[in-house]
Amino acid sequence: MIELGVNLDHVATIRQARRTYEPDPVWAAVEAHLGGADGITIHLREDRRHIQDDDVLKLRDLTQIKLNLEMAATDEMVKIACRIKPNMAMLVPEGRQEVTTEGGLDVAGNEAALKDSVSRLADAGIVSSVFIDADLRQVEAAARIGAQVCELHTGPYAHAFHAKGRDPERPAVIAELEKIRAAGDAIRALDMRFNAGHALNYFNVQPVARLAGVRELHIGHAIVSRAVFVGLREAVSEMKRLMREAQAHACTTTR
Repeated sequence: MIELGVNLDHVATIRQARRTYEPDPVWAAVEAHLGGADGITIHLREDRRHIQDDDVLKLRDLTQIKLNLEMAATDEMVKIACRIKPNMAMLVPEGRQEVTTEGGLDVAGNEAALKDSVSRLADAGIVSSVFIDADLRQVEAAARIGAQVCELHTGPYAHAFHAKGRDPERPAVIAELEKIRAAGDAIRALDMRFNAGHALNYFNVQPVARLAGVRELHIGHAIVSRAVFVGLREAVSEMKRLMREAQAHACTTTR
């Protein structure tokens, strides 16, 4: 059954706006768990713009659901992950000037270095994931470096969905969704786990949640934004319900 990983980076963004102690990402993780989250995702960026090292330590020790640590494939970050031992480490591209992650990791162009990072994580007992574009060349490279999970970048689909009036039947939206579907099929054929995320929200999540074999969706900004008005527990519950409804509908229509 499809699972929801809630990204808590922007809870820390609010805290860091004042360099204070609230809101606490650990408290947010508890609320997300009570709302039905299956896991927590945090991105420890090299510039520490939101999540801090101490947050990672506390979340690893105090949360009762899976912890997915997003990180650049640098020596510093691999060492931190190997010491803290999150349930999963997701390798992502990272630029100092970007507002958020702008694209997938170029696994095909950096196989040797990434294979070393994945090997070190595996030796520490950590599941390795790579955040990639819906590109068959990147999927095949992910398999070669030993990644166990591929998270497909859903940003192009989400942007097309918004630009085309939130109409899932527009050709541009269908084309982007088809890229995700095809890449997801390839991921599963290569015995890796098919996850997806980036820019998913309450309006565009269901077509992705209906895709065959998708295991987890990682969603953050939309949930934290909704939480401002309804609370985090309710915001997570609403998203989880939409995902489960979509998956149930897909199962019914394929029988």
